[in-house]
Amino acid sequence: MTQAERPVRIGVLAVQGAFAEHIAILREIGVDALPVRLPADLDGLAGLILPGGESTAIRKLIDTWALRQPILELAQRGAPIFGTCAGMILLSVEISDGDAPVFPLLDITVKRNAFGRQLDSFESELSVPVLGDRPVHAIFIRAPIVERVGEGVDVLAQLDDGRVVAVRQGNVIATAFHPELAGETRFHSLVATMAAEYAEPGEGSARRPHPIRRARGN
Repeated sequence: MTQAERPVRIGVLAVQGAFAEHIAILREIGVDALPVRLPADLDGLAGLILPGGESTAIRKLIDTWALRQPILELAQRGAPIFGTCAGMILLSVEISDGDAPVFPLLDITVKRNAFGRQLDSFESELSVPVLGDRPVHAIFIRAPIVERVGEGVDVLAQLDDGRVVAVRQGNVIATAFHPELAGETRFHSLVATMAAEYAEPGEGSARRPHPIRRARGN
């Protein structure tokens, strides 16, 4: 167990995609992980993960189950939000193929399926200094790429050719790849640490609301 003495409660959006793998990783590190399918499932959470999957299907199901506004409110209160692959697309303020943003929390522009079809999926070892010296084994499956990074966004990882594949802005983190499919726990541990700080802020600290940005051109 690498998590703090008292487990925090983190939800994983479980309407479509690879949510089970995220739940398994969170439980492995001692987090109380719960699937989120309805707005009521967000009650009492100290963080949320948006998994990979089919971003168009996830977008539709988010609206079908009225999850958009409650998730935005959770992020605005300062709870950490972590998106992988399709989750990165959902969190971006701009999608280059013209789709409207879902949770415009990251001031980035992303391109969907930037590496081609599923047959073009690949794996890579990435340097992610915020997670330590050991490289992160990253699995890319029909992955997006970050085409533009806005002011206030920290780049966490890049491919050898310089393309950005992991970012953080305040309490929001996103990766174009799937750490959960590689058994990589360090991103989840980082989110769990952030969630613990959100759940029990230190003396004199204050939660800063996360701004909701307007999509560029909208």
